[in-house]
Amino acid sequence: MDLKEVNERLNYYIRPQSFPLAIKLLGSKEKLPQKARIPSRDLGYAVTVCQGVAMARHYGWIVALGKEDVSCAPAAVGLGFVRREELSPPEGTILPARTLEYGKYQYLVVAALHAASFEPDALVIYGNSAQMMRLAQSFFLGGQEVNGIGTGMADCLDIATTKDGPNSRLILPSGGDRVFGTTQDFEMIFALPWGTVEGAMKGLEMTHQLGFRYPILSNVRYKPELPPFLDLKKMLGQD
Repeated sequence: MDLKEVNERLNYYIRPQSFPLAIKLLGSKEKLPQKARIPSRDLGYAVTVCQGVAMARHYGWIVALGKEDVSCAPAAVGLGFVRREELSPPEGTILPARTLEYGKYQYLVVAALHAASFEPDALVIYGNSAQMMRLAQSFFLGGQEVNGIGTGMADCLDIATTKDGPNSRLILPSGGDRVFGTTQDFEMIFALPWGTVEGAMKGLEMTHQLGFRYPILSNVRYKPELPPFLDLKKMLGQD
C-alpha cells in the first residue's frame, strides 16, 4: 500500500500519539535515504537504538543506525553489527541469544512513516492498550495470528526481526526503551511485516464499521441515579 494512505488510515482509526514508523534493514550504505540522519556523523556521537527510534517517532526524522552509530552492546550484537566473540563484557552482562546474521546488514533505518521514502520491511506503532486492541482486532477477525513477545529485553531486535515472520507482533517495551527511548508506562508496541499491512488496514476499516472504535465508545445512554443534592426533580418536589 501507499505509505501516505497507510499513515492516514492509522491516524483516522488508531490516532497514535507518536508517529507510526517504517523500519528497514539495509545491506549497504549506498541504499540509505538521502535525508537520513546518521548519529555518528550528524550528532557527533553514537546512541542507543532506543534513542534512534524515539527520534523518529517523536521528531519525525529518518534515522540510520550502523555499527559506528550504536552504543548499546546487546543491540549491536543482536543486529549483527558486532560478533559476540569480539566483546569482553563485565560479569552478569546479558547479551541476546537471538541475533541477525553477522555482517548481513549494515544499517537499521527507522523513519516516521510520513517521511519515509522507501518500502519498509515492517510497520511499527507505539500506543496504549486500547490502540493495541484495535490493531489486534484487525487481524483476529481476519483469521490471522498476533504473536505476543514479553521478554522485556532488547525490543529493538523484536522490532527489527518482525520482517522474518508471517505474523504481527505485540511487543512489551524493554527496560532500555523506557530509560533511553522515553517510552511511557502505558505504551506497548505493535509491529507488522509490511506484507500484512494492506490486510490490517482492511481489518481496521471492517471492525470500525462493526462498531469497534478508538477513542473507545462509552455507553452514556442510560437514566442516571442522582443523589439528593443533585436531583432536580426531587428539589422541585416532582418525584
